[in-house]
Amino acid sequence: MVSAYTLTMRLHVQCCAGRKADERPLRFQLNEHEYMVKEVVDQWYGPDYRYIKARGTDGGLYILRFDEPQAEWELTMFKSARAQVRKDRA
Repeated sequence: MVSAYTLTMRLHVQCCAGRKADERPLRFQLNEHEYMVKEVVDQWYGPDYRYIKARGTDGGLYILRFDEPQAEWELTMFKSARAQVRKDRA
C-alpha cells in the first residue's frame, strides 16, 4: 500500500520598502515561527520568479522563491545550522 500526503506550511515574507527590484526579505514567518533575515547570501532571477538565498538569525540557510505573476513566496530549501556544522566537520 502506498500512502501520499501533502505537508502545507503557511509562509509570509516581509520585505524592506523600496523599489520593487531591490526589495529583499527582512523577516519571514513559517506557520507560527518568525525568522529574521541576518544576510542575503545570494539571489538569482528567472523570467517570472526570483530566488533569494538567506541566512536567518537562527543560523539556518533558506532559499525563498518569489513567483512574480502570482505574487507568492514559497520556501524551496532549508538547511539547519546544526546540519551545516556537521558537513563542515566531515
